[in-house]
Amino acid sequence: MVLLVRRSRVWVLVWQRQHVDPVRAASDITSELSIHTDEVRARKQKEYLKSDLDHLGASVPEVRAVVRRFLRHHPGLGHGELVALARAMWADDIYEHRLAAVELLAARPQVLGPTDMATLESMLRQAHTWALVDPISISLVGRIVAGDQASAQGMDRWVADDDFWVRRAALLALLVPLREGRGDFERFGRYADALLDEREFFIAKAIGWVLRDTARRRPDMVFEWLEPRVARASGVTVREAVKYMSDAQRDEINSARTGG
Repeated sequence: MVLLVRRSRVWVLVWQRQHVDPVRAASDITSELSIHTDEVRARKQKEYLKSDLDHLGASVPEVRAVVRRFLRHHPGLGHGELVALARAMWADDIYEHRLAAVELLAARPQVLGPTDMATLESMLRQAHTWALVDPISISLVGRIVAGDQASAQGMDRWVADDDFWVRRAALLALLVPLREGRGDFERFGRYADALLDEREFFIAKAIGWVLRDTARRRPDMVFEWLEPRVARASGVTVREAVKYMSDAQRDEINSARTGG
């Protein structure tokens, strides 16, 4: 709510914090999402994502627009209210509701901290699709672990988890800083080395993805890490990893892979 307040003979606009009931707010958001129901697109989404959730058929831009409108009308939403609202949205077994929960948190990532890691891990375990796992990992978990060493160390157990989506999350949480030419490549290297023999597509793709984006700025470092391990890596990993290497490096990796 905006109030006009007089201070020292000057009228100024100030935001007054409003209490938001998460259950009611979630109902408001879900009602607006329902306007975008498209049964044909819902069937295609569910098939494409191999999802066990129900789908409305709303597009990602439509979900984001609904979330943006809600946040514009609630600019003073605090940490507790935001997380409670995201949990209320996530509780529904509807893909777009869960996507809206992720978008709510991603729109205000600065309010999240190490104490939210348990909530995010629970969401990862219930996501069951890259379309939810990836933004949680990259935008939310990644921001926390980049600024908190204890949270980063806490991901060490994720690499050995039985759930491959959780293992994928540990890799992708390190992506953004590495893409920017900084970040913890030593930690990523340990994680990737532990998972390199896996043939689960979503693990192999994630390793290749992080290596590829790291190589944009530091191709030599990626080459030196991958070259002695190339025989263990899947084709998916290698094809991604070599995209930004020099021609000579790419030829050497491919030669080592084929035994040439």
